Amino acid sequence: MATSSPATVTQQIVRSGLQEHRQASRDLCLSDVNDCLIYDRRGVKTTFQSLFQHRKAIIVFVRNFLCFTCKEYVEDLGKIPEDMLQESNVRLVVIGQSLYTHIKGFCSLTGYPHEIYVDPERHIYKKLGMRRGETYMENSSKSPHVKSSLLVGNLKSMWRAMTSPLFDFQGDPQQQGGAIIVGPGQKVHFVHFDMNRFDHMPINWLLQLAGLQTVDFSDSPQIIDI
Repeated sequence: MATSSPATVTQQIVRSGLQEHRQASRDLCLSDVNDCLIYDRRGVKTTFQSLFQHRKAIIVFVRNFLCFTCKEYVEDLGKIPEDMLQESNVRLVVIGQSLYTHIKGFCSLTGYPHEIYVDPERHIYKKLGMRRGETYMENSSKSPHVKSSLLVGNLKSMWRAMTSPLFDFQGDPQQQGGAIIVGPGQKVHFVHFDMNRFDHMPINWLLQLAGLQTVDFSDSPQIIDI
């Protein structure tokens, strides 16, 4: 299996600066969130640390399940082949902040087949210091995984909220997400907290940083040797 060199990854992570991410990785304290409870699609609870206690894990926190940028980002996460993750012994996990009853519908909508949990009280979001509200900078760039415009995307989100069995936002609409690569154990490899709804880490950057190959996020995804 081909792997990328550290130099390649270093050159690619330029949006927020590699040094900033390294500092955030050093500052992140998992002991504060190890025992926080998360819930799967059946409402079964487990501890946050169980996700990375024995294996490396890419953990992506999303804003809310009605957010169109999160929907389109998770659609691309769902294109990552399961066998690639298994061969590399890496877990891919999405965590939302809604009730667990919304997980099934969100997975059906996005086609996401991998692990997914919720933190309905946002304990992990808060303790890790993820932002509420949105901050845009001059050099902010739109996520490569978001296809809809802001207007069209917001209209889609509102329509989904209005037509859902329970009219709610499936999470705090002001809460931002992020991505971390952690484990096995308490080792923190990488941290990125989103500044705004478009500030997702490009998925292939996360894959490279976790030691995996990249993926072609077209309608027929393929693994790319790099």
